[in-house]
Amino acid sequence: MAKKELKMEPRKRLALVAHDNKKDEMVSWASTNRELLSRHVLFATGTTGSVLERDVGLEIIKLQSGPLGGDQQIGARISEDEINILIFFWDPLEAQPHDPDVRALLRMAAVWNIPVATTPATADFMITSPLMNAAYTRALSDFEEYKERMKQMKFGG
Repeated sequence: MAKKELKMEPRKRLALVAHDNKKDEMVSWASTNRELLSRHVLFATGTTGSVLERDVGLEIIKLQSGPLGGDQQIGARISEDEINILIFFWDPLEAQPHDPDVRALLRMAAVWNIPVATTPATADFMITSPLMNAAYTRALSDFEEYKERMKQMKFGG
């Protein structure tokens, strides 16, 4: 499959997501990194975004709550290159009723080759990278060939 490149500007567009048992951890992490986060555009699922606005004072573009479609909204924005970093503190010890949505979100991040942090430690490493505040060009598969193939299959040539 052919490759293409997408450029990330120095001002990144981050999605912040935290399962219920990880919201306190997200608030603590975001509080510690408030200054750095405030330099970027922040999206979040509804409940996480509300908690971060209230407890940390960050400006957040809030989407739906995760179980109500927020995970899918973030995935759609990743595929449209509107979000280019995902910080998702998920709870590995508790099954979630929207697990398929969570898997789909992580799949979108992999398909579109965006950085993903799932723990405070990985988020710390990510946001302290020199690339966080610099332009970065990420390589990804050029899906035009795939889309054309699917179109041919759907319409029979």
